[in-house]
Amino acid sequence: MARLTTSPIFEDLRLVDADRLRRLVRMGAYEGHTGGLAHGKLQANVVIVPRSFASDFHQFCIRNPKPCPLVGVNRAGSPLIPALGDIDIRTDAPQYNIYHFGELTRRRTDIIDLWQDDFAAFALGSSLTVEAALAEKKLSRIGCGKASPKFRTRIQTCRVGPFGGEMVVSMRPISRCDVDRVRAVTARFPHAHGSPIHVGDPTVIGIADLMAPDWGDAVKIIDGEVPVFWASSITAQDALARAELATSITVSPGHMLITDVDARADAGAFKVF
Repeated sequence: MARLTTSPIFEDLRLVDADRLRRLVRMGAYEGHTGGLAHGKLQANVVIVPRSFASDFHQFCIRNPKPCPLVGVNRAGSPLIPALGDIDIRTDAPQYNIYHFGELTRRRTDIIDLWQDDFAAFALGSSLTVEAALAEKKLSRIGCGKASPKFRTRIQTCRVGPFGGEMVVSMRPISRCDVDRVRAVTARFPHAHGSPIHVGDPTVIGIADLMAPDWGDAVKIIDGEVPVFWASSITAQDALARAELATSITVSPGHMLITDVDARADAGAFKVF
């Protein structure tokens, strides 16, 4: 399918439904961030590994459900995840990261020519799912269409095989008086990391400087605000890089796969095998 060279304005896409948005991404008409888009639908990170590592990575997600909420897995060799919608994981995220032996070597807007029959693909719920809900209630001032700051912490994950390391978190500055409301709103999205894991002093979880995120854009904390931290599926990407597989692929931070699944779906909605 031909990739288009023009891109619609982000604001014009905020009312576009999930299926049409995916089609625009598939054609190359949109390559930007997905936070705030497809309101009410689950957004997902994607991790692709050789089938020989699939069992270990699956167990890594099961043992670390807060940062790695598993919502879908492909069938052997297939680029489709029907349980999440009319989705082709080779084309339907705006941007992909390609790793070789743990090093990010390039970014692509599709991975059609890189797909292999032995690839296993995992979809993990993303906190970008709740961006529109927080913005609608005026509970977050991080602009939609931008990447929230993300930090590596000193919180250790449960290692499985070659996959392990520290938990990664996303941060949003929240008015001190709104923290309880934000907890309640995000708790309604259990497959998008749910409620925060920490509020307040970042040094408690091993973050030295809020203005130096490991991923995403720095955001200042202003008077009356407190930093609030959520587990992030970037944890899985970081674990993947540390595993130093010969080849692995993820979506780029902030450039998630839009699914057809209701953002507040309970566990019974997901059939990962």
